[in-house]
Amino acid sequence: MPTYPFFQVDAFTTRPLAGNACAVLLDTDEFDDELMLAFARETNLSETAFVRQSSIADFGVRYFTPAEEIPLAGHPTIATTMALVHSGRLKLQGDYTSIQLELRDGPITVEISAKEGQVECIVMTQRKPLFLRTYQAEEVLSAFGLAPEDALPETPIQTVSTGTPMIMVPLRSHDALRRAQLDIPTYTRLRDRSDFFSPHLFCLGGVTPAGATFARQFGVPPDVPEDPATGSATGGMAAYLWKYQLIEQPAFIAEQGHWMQRPSQIYVEIVGSRDAIETVKIGGSAVVILQGEVLL
Repeated sequence: MPTYPFFQVDAFTTRPLAGNACAVLLDTDEFDDELMLAFARETNLSETAFVRQSSIADFGVRYFTPAEEIPLAGHPTIATTMALVHSGRLKLQGDYTSIQLELRDGPITVEISAKEGQVECIVMTQRKPLFLRTYQAEEVLSAFGLAPEDALPETPIQTVSTGTPMIMVPLRSHDALRRAQLDIPTYTRLRDRSDFFSPHLFCLGGVTPAGATFARQFGVPPDVPEDPATGSATGGMAAYLWKYQLIEQPAFIAEQGHWMQRPSQIYVEIVGSRDAIETVKIGGSAVVILQGEVLL
């Protein structure tokens, strides 16, 4: 019976059992879409990564939620890179290593900072941001049990993509963010006529002194109800904040997951002017908590 190396990695954290957990399988070149989706449902995590060979990058990898494939994702990229280092498949080149991962829609660059052979930070470069459809607060906030006045004034609700389209929903306060609850029927109707993969609700100010923002990311079954750290959405949020002059500095710490008892901190850097953003980098630490073999 074939066996496949398996890892579970907590991303965007320096300690186990925090951040966002991701399952990573190696040597999955022969897996078809049906098998990858079935295994993602088996793990029942927000995403599972399937590593394979690539002819145009150092490694190929595809990401699946329990419901579908996602073209670009943050915490699986961090987790996959950490699993590759931990397994010995990826050899560090001193204190700085740069690799390319081939995702579904093409390669991205991943940078690894290390000290004395130990990974300290993994940073991915996301795709050039696209600012897509805008929405009225009245048509969006009811899907989260909120009123239009809970929205941050004088800012649009807009879909932004740095590889995966996410709707950016800026709120005026932590109180509004804490009160958000997904109304699945209302949300499903909204998503069915929308251009986004999932929603990113956020406000200015972290829940610790280190954070500049705090966010929540919701899903519907069979996906997880709430995600404790969402790197692709954080990239879109960063581009949004920079474009609309809601942050003063292009580098900051984004926080997520603390209210779920899965505290996560994501390093963010926007590259480019407010009117011509070139890319967004996001990164953080990761911890391997499980390893073994999958029998299929």
